[in-house]
Amino acid sequence: MVNTVDTTAGAPEGTAPRRPGYGQLLRTPGAWTFLLPGFAARQPFAMLTIGIVLLVQHTSGSYGSAGIVAAVTGVSMAVFAPQNGKLADRFGQRAVLVPGVLLHAASVTALTVLALAGAPLWALFVAAVPTGASVPQVGPMVRARWAALLGSSEERARLLPTAAAFESVTDEFTFVIGPVLATALCTGVHPAAGLIAEGVLTLAGGLLFAARKGTQPRPAGRRAGGSKRTSGSGGSTEARASALSVPGVRVLAVVFLGIGSVFGGMQVSLTAFAEEIGNPGANGLLYGVFAAGNMLAGIACGAVAWKIGPRRRLIAGYAGLTLAASGLWAAHSVPALAALGLLVGLCIAPALISGYTLIEPLVPAGARTEAFTWLTGSVALGQAGAVTAAGQLADAHGASAGFVVPLVGTALALVTLVALRSRLTPKAPGRVAARGMGHRVPVAVD
Repeated sequence: MVNTVDTTAGAPEGTAPRRPGYGQLLRTPGAWTFLLPGFAARQPFAMLTIGIVLLVQHTSGSYGSAGIVAAVTGVSMAVFAPQNGKLADRFGQRAVLVPGVLLHAASVTALTVLALAGAPLWALFVAAVPTGASVPQVGPMVRARWAALLGSSEERARLLPTAAAFESVTDEFTFVIGPVLATALCTGVHPAAGLIAEGVLTLAGGLLFAARKGTQPRPAGRRAGGSKRTSGSGGSTEARASALSVPGVRVLAVVFLGIGSVFGGMQVSLTAFAEEIGNPGANGLLYGVFAAGNMLAGIACGAVAWKIGPRRRLIAGYAGLTLAASGLWAAHSVPALAALGLLVGLCIAPALISGYTLIEPLVPAGARTEAFTWLTGSVALGQAGAVTAAGQLADAHGASAGFVVPLVGTALALVTLVALRSRLTPKAPGRVAARGMGHRVPVAVD
């Protein structure tokens, strides 16, 4: 179905409506005040897992152990990220972000010191828990700022899919830079250099982003009624509910586990493959090609005027992702694996963007940061499980076996998505768009 937003609303008669695009999005007043610091703050995110894997594998000699430590970090992030998002919705992003980045820097330092000292695995687990729990949720916070900024008018609201695509491109740009930078630091400087750089950059970038208070969504805790939300007509109030109470958010959270399985499975398996062929530096190149495919697809998604809704795009994107992942295990050369990795990357962005776009009509404004963090946490949880499984398979059967993990994860997620797709339709239209004079129609999400 076509998203029935009238782009001529408010335009002078006889002039062509401006088509939503990146140029118009970036001209939104106030956007650059949070985009630049947000970009800086999220750069280290893609360095964390690969930094842990490379450091712990160096000190322990086992991909399995490295994968488990990275998995503990991912599980901890998945558990605590939604709670951090809920607190940010209630008390403001700055109130959560500042103590979070300070704790993260301290936790990364502790994990690094323990790994270099040859500490037992359980000690690394203990340090990994606060490391993951304190990962700053800058991406969801930026998305919440876009939703607040663009949702203020119907004319701006039609830029929401473009904003989702832009954020996906930004995220994936970090996954082009982050793994390559972490790998280069770990292999060319010191095995701990990648993780140390992640902690330092997270601290500096997070504090810079937290300083931009003007564009953060209004904290729900400051609304009239404390934990109640008062209707505009002065009538009934409703208790603030968790974003997870929305059926569509629960479905998306499960489905995004599959995307996490791709990230985790690719990181460990590509690292193991590069070691097998005697060229550890190829890991950063291969993962960079994979992430570049994701970034390029994200750019294209934001530039296309889609004639089908995000729910159908999500299903189509997942079908393509499952098909692309099915050939990874059979690739035994750098060119073949690079080509397949590029194809897999091209299929991730449509699924990610469509899922994030669905949040806006499904979730009330006061719970969107939490909703975005549920999706981010699900990716982290799927990544954690995939890192563990791929690490064990790579240790026992070689890198090729690790590439089975993305295939299984995406296939299971696709089945879940198709079976529960009806829950991704809002019970009531979250917003309406004008069509002609005096007529309004709901925006379709199918």
